[in-house]
Amino acid sequence: MYHDKVLTMILAGGQGKRLLPLTKDRAKPAVPFGGRYRIIDFVLNNFINSGFHKIKVLTQYKSDSLNKHISRGWNLSSSIDQYVDLVPAQMRTDGSWYQGTADAIYQNINQITDESFKHVCVFGGDHIYKMDVRQMLKYHNKKQADLTISAIAIPIELAGEYGIIEVDDDWRLTNFIEKPSSTPRHIPNDKTKCLASMGNYIFKSEKLVEELEKDAQDKNSSHDFGKNIIPNMLKNNSRVYIYNFSENSYHGMLEKERGYWRDVGNVDSYWQANMDLLAYSPELNLYSQDWPLRTFNYNFPPAKFIWDEDERVGVAKNSLVSEGCIISGGVISRCVLSPMVRINSYSSVCDSILMENVNIGRHSQINKAIIDKNVDIPPYTEIGFNREEDLRRGFYVSSGGITVVPKGAIID
Repeated sequence: MYHDKVLTMILAGGQGKRLLPLTKDRAKPAVPFGGRYRIIDFVLNNFINSGFHKIKVLTQYKSDSLNKHISRGWNLSSSIDQYVDLVPAQMRTDGSWYQGTADAIYQNINQITDESFKHVCVFGGDHIYKMDVRQMLKYHNKKQADLTISAIAIPIELAGEYGIIEVDDDWRLTNFIEKPSSTPRHIPNDKTKCLASMGNYIFKSEKLVEELEKDAQDKNSSHDFGKNIIPNMLKNNSRVYIYNFSENSYHGMLEKERGYWRDVGNVDSYWQANMDLLAYSPELNLYSQDWPLRTFNYNFPPAKFIWDEDERVGVAKNSLVSEGCIISGGVISRCVLSPMVRINSYSSVCDSILMENVNIGRHSQINKAIIDKNVDIPPYTEIGFNREEDLRRGFYVSSGGITVVPKGAIID
């Protein structure tokens, strides 16, 4: 099977500063999403569902939570040479941590050269989307490309927030601009949109090794794919093509799901992406049996809803409730609950994300909040109603008005 000649390398060492305080104690790919998943689960499922079973996950920043999740939940069959291997930063070159995305691959170049891989997929581990990678690889081979970059069409007025790609009519790369200050070139046949890089690459392995070795010798380089490797390949006339993600499809995909991709780079976008899951027919369908979403399975009991006495009623409306949760005489509306959350009597939680092992005390009121794991909310507590009071307590409040209670917070 030709997929056996393809190595997948997932970049999962990023700090995710814009997602603080959720990334204070964990790498961004390890942040919970959708109740029972981690962000990294989506890219891993994309490759497994696409038939790619040789995967290296490169970690660095506060990786303990990520390491535990991968080692417990992603065990493939080593007897037939399938693996999801963790590759911690080892300072293999000059004794330093990764200096950029390209340096992360360079410091692990032995993973590529030790076997005769024909292609290398270098994907980020911190985005939410579904993708059949086989179609991108087929396009890569059809174009006989040295490098293929997946890109998503965005409104041209948002160009300044992304790494922007310009192409000719054959979708060959002509320019790469990091967060342009002026209006970039529109995509072929649509003047209202431009192309943003998704940070997903497929390289010919020999070309990747060649470019990484040249970049490593450049002392002025940032050792980054977007800032250095891709512009250098453009200068030396390498065959760099762009794959239009909106053309990708997967088994069982609904048309409304086409082109769905979220960066979840800050608290507001992360909260919104979780809330989007609660729609009657969401753009990201967690329930498709044709494109299963695997993760670590907790050995917890089923969720339970108890009490039906006047105002003491255990109710969940338009919410995702994970295993082990107990809704004990309280009400949740438009919420995403991770495992082992307890909602006690007469409390109300709206438009919120509650992570593992959160306890909401009686008569508490929670609105538009993200409560990280292992937090005990005392009775009669209000969160998300008074910005100044939330800040006084040491909580983070986003520009969009989302209050974040950090992991393990002690609340008076």
